Amino acid sequence: MDKNIPQKFESLYDLHKVFGLPKPVHPLVSFINIRDIRINTDELSPTMMLNFYKIACKTDLCSHARYGQNYYDFREGGLVFTAPNQIFESPDDQTNSGFILLFHPDFILSYPLVKKIKEYGFFSYAANEALLLSEKEKETILSVFKIIEEELNNRIDDFSQDVMIAQIELLLSYSNRFYKRQFITRKAVNHSILEKFEEVLDQSFNNSSLLEHGIPTVHSLAEKLSISASYLSDLLRSLTGQNTQQYIHQKLSNLAKEKLSTTQLSISEIAYELGFEHPQSFSKFFKKMVKVTPIAFRESFN
Repeated sequence: MDKNIPQKFESLYDLHKVFGLPKPVHPLVSFINIRDIRINTDELSPTMMLNFYKIACKTDLCSHARYGQNYYDFREGGLVFTAPNQIFESPDDQTNSGFILLFHPDFILSYPLVKKIKEYGFFSYAANEALLLSEKEKETILSVFKIIEEELNNRIDDFSQDVMIAQIELLLSYSNRFYKRQFITRKAVNHSILEKFEEVLDQSFNNSSLLEHGIPTVHSLAEKLSISASYLSDLLRSLTGQNTQQYIHQKLSNLAKEKLSTTQLSISEIAYELGFEHPQSFSKFFKKMVKVTPIAFRESFN
């Protein structure tokens, strides 16, 4: 086994085997008590990739765990979400207590959830962007987990899939609500990230950077902030009403308006300075953002 390549698990059976667990009772869904995991480290790479969704609820986050650049202030527990084919660190023997829900995309294939689940950005958040739960929130999440566990282990029948998917949808709805709460309760942390984002964005929009690297992307900015692109967009939306792409475009259009109104540069020169490869692309972008062409906007100042 090449330890530098993420280990991919196509089936729940294979994952259970490496985790030292009994065979899954259902081929497409599994509910695991983390304390039952007995990892065979010789059979596991440092990183792994699953062919299914994972929702992990850790119920005793340790006091030294960090949230971005700050320590966890909710020690009651947290939720971490992973979508299929995402790479993440493999667990070790020091894993916290809690539960893991795994389900294959095929399990929800004929249900509306198969489309709706793609709307939940937290499946693309990094591990240090976990949903940190209050005691009451943890009780709510664990009550849903318990229903899923009981349904899976005790009542496999014609209604089991409907019931479990309904509970998964409820779990995701609660998670979405609690993440909105987290953005609000961590205003100090989030405003600090916003300030850093503004600083990084300003650096990316200076003339030399635009000429060398072009218009910054959502992923490049998120990388400089050491947070995931999805988390950055959701955080900005909660603070400003705009996602990262909209924020970048607004900044770009403001710069364009400034150059058009205060310089004698041609449209082509402005397009080049702002990182556009073609003046036509710039004109199309400007018309979309400002509702008038660059020439018409400039003429309004003369």
